[in-house]
Amino acid sequence: MKVEAKLEFQTSTAPKTGADLLIDLLIKEGVETIFGYPGGAVLPIYDAIYRAKDRIGHILFRHEQGMIHAAEGYARITGKPGVVLATSGPGATNLVTGITDAMMDSLPLVVFTGQVARSVIGTDAFQEADVMAITTPITKHNYQVQSIADLPRIVKEAFHIASTGRPGPVLVDLPKDITSGAVSGVVEEAAMDLPGYQPTYKPNPLQIKKLAESLAKAKKPVILAGAGILHAKASEELAAFAEKHNIPVVTTLLGLGTFPADNPLSLGMGGMHGTYAANMALYESDLLINFGARFDDRLTGNLKHFAPFAKVAHIDIDPAEIGKNVPTQIPIVADAKVALVELLNQAGDSPNAAEWLEKLREFKQDFPLWYKHDQNGMCPQWLIEAVHKVTNGEAIVSTDVGQHQMWAAQYYTFNEPHRWITSGGLGTMGFGFPAAIGAQIASPESTVVAIVGDAGFQMTLQELSVIYERNLPVKIIIVNNGALGMVRQWQELLYDNRISESLLNTQPDFVKLAESYGIRGMKIDNQEELIASLPELFAYNGPVLVDCRVLQQEKVFPMMPPGAGLHEMIGVKPV
Repeated sequence: MKVEAKLEFQTSTAPKTGADLLIDLLIKEGVETIFGYPGGAVLPIYDAIYRAKDRIGHILFRHEQGMIHAAEGYARITGKPGVVLATSGPGATNLVTGITDAMMDSLPLVVFTGQVARSVIGTDAFQEADVMAITTPITKHNYQVQSIADLPRIVKEAFHIASTGRPGPVLVDLPKDITSGAVSGVVEEAAMDLPGYQPTYKPNPLQIKKLAESLAKAKKPVILAGAGILHAKASEELAAFAEKHNIPVVTTLLGLGTFPADNPLSLGMGGMHGTYAANMALYESDLLINFGARFDDRLTGNLKHFAPFAKVAHIDIDPAEIGKNVPTQIPIVADAKVALVELLNQAGDSPNAAEWLEKLREFKQDFPLWYKHDQNGMCPQWLIEAVHKVTNGEAIVSTDVGQHQMWAAQYYTFNEPHRWITSGGLGTMGFGFPAAIGAQIASPESTVVAIVGDAGFQMTLQELSVIYERNLPVKIIIVNNGALGMVRQWQELLYDNRISESLLNTQPDFVKLAESYGIRGMKIDNQEELIASLPELFAYNGPVLVDCRVLQQEKVFPMMPPGAGLHEMIGVKPV
């Protein structure tokens, strides 16, 4: 595929260096904000940013991991690639976790790394790292620029690849002599040359017809909605399809918000800590229609017991995902939105599933999510419900990974898409707070809440400097149980209560820590204090950190133990 694109520089004169050319190319791609951290190999680029500071924004983070997670949060909310800039060597290697996270969760990033000059690549020069070899398995594609003349094409291709098909991270490695080198003569027009990259958006009509026919015959249909619905911006079409045919909907962890939680057809989240109704629907269904979910192990449990009675239809823009984990009888390679429009246009009958819907309604009624109030402390589930209430369920919520993540997924219910940010595939501690910063940058008028654990927050808390410096009104809720909560839960349940290195006996004073950064902080020990304080804290026009001391022994239930099937959950009823 070749696509011509004329370069129209927004400067009054032609660029003088490769770095100037790069900045003009970024502006042409619509980039408004760079998430970056300077260093020796990218100084030419920062010099160009200085010259273009009235035309492009830059946010200085305090660690490369923080800034790439912020770029992920930005990408999750906007759907546009987050743009990251780091220096060579340790700057580039500090990005590896974030790049991997974005790859697993299909988030569009364009990552620019500095590199030593071409003449010394391979000599173990100062701050040299083979970033191409390091990132090949964790990027959708990567480049190392060998000529200034290639820069316009590479930048255009990088943004195109990152944001089309199944989104993902693309890395561009920039030797210092490329960015500091002079641009001579006329810069050639950029032409993408990607003959092997042609994502399929339109579904095979015969497969669509086959699915419509199977749906008409089904007695126990269920929809599984994944993040592919979000990337395709297909939530309205999903709701229309489900309601047209009266099909219940299960969402994945990353698919929360794709379908309104208050819709009677919603069964909630499926998987390890999903609802009983959702998991039993997946287990007992005779037709499972998967839109944009990859059947990961935390959703399916033991594959031998996953949807054993179902004909499986899988709609995904990435053909590699179809049939990878679960045998699929109706494979449909397509964009979820386009496929849903085609399905809505089919004239087929709706399934006769009244008994199925009634059974699932009874499951929802008889086996709801539950927790017990405790007079000795604050229940973390109640805390999430309180945050939901004070924000009217309309906040953008970002989480770290662990118990608090699952409680937020269970008890902060979403009726709109693009309000939920979490690390799903990689399960990255330290993700939640910087991702919330990126979300606030992406949506300045929105209420953004970072629900984090006391352990994960300490991995990227240095980014408190950024929210103070920019007066970003992110509200940080620390679900503080003095432990690596999910690790402790597994040790209690699966390792005969051998608690090994999962309790945090020494903690900072989080309130004083926040205040040392110039940020308002508050410690809350009980539910009465929270009820009294939360409305005012959320009304405050600025960043706030709230250290909420919750019950340490509380567990996430229900739970599908490792190796079990969806029908073998524990903690379904109060214990």
